[in-house]
Amino acid sequence: MHMYSPEEMKENIERVRAQIADAAKEAGRDPSEITLIGVSKFFPAEYAAQAFSLGLTDLGENRAEEMHDKVEKLGAMGLTPRWHLIGTLQSRKVRLIAGEPYLIHSVDSLSLAGEISKRYVTKETRAKILLEVNVSGEESKHGFTEAEVIENIDNLMKLPNLDICGLMTMAPIQHNPGEAKAVFYKTRQLFETLSGRGVDRECWKYLSMGMSGDYREAISCGATHVRIGTAIFGKRDYPDPV
Repeated sequence: MHMYSPEEMKENIERVRAQIADAAKEAGRDPSEITLIGVSKFFPAEYAAQAFSLGLTDLGENRAEEMHDKVEKLGAMGLTPRWHLIGTLQSRKVRLIAGEPYLIHSVDSLSLAGEISKRYVTKETRAKILLEVNVSGEESKHGFTEAEVIENIDNLMKLPNLDICGLMTMAPIQHNPGEAKAVFYKTRQLFETLSGRGVDRECWKYLSMGMSGDYREAISCGATHVRIGTAIFGKRDYPDPV
């Protein structure tokens, strides 16, 4: 695994930011509305530390253990990124990371939301979360179906110490042009539907969708957070589309 020099990584970050700005302008949006999350999963803590030192303030991790380890290692260096947990979170691992993520993107069930609520009540702090939705119906994807999230939103909103900030989705790998955009557009429609279903409008602001191969389509459909890994950090030792 090759580690980019600070100069190379800075160029990568600036290139991605410029491409995000271009996509936003094409969609008639302000680029400042869009948060770039650098996905540092599977890379050593040194990669994450270097990216943060170059101004990439938001970093994403897939696994609870890996994020917890990097929180501690970067914290020991005096570095405090805004950590985003973007991968599947098992209920039994909530205890490990409670209080650490700035935003948990992958809340895919009422039971997981309940466990997060319980742990954050104990810590006397609040969790910012997104509800992961699977509007494409793809079996390999996690998340609430459209019907499930509508059915459960009232109970989710009743859970203490949770700020439910919006939705997250992952589009299937595109085999034909427009497939990802259709998923993002449907997710945006669901976001708007839920906006009128009793959510806290002070919190309900985020749409996390779009990765390296489809973030332009996501931005055109209203994404506020895009998750980019390879274009910033390089290729991983593990095959991964982010």
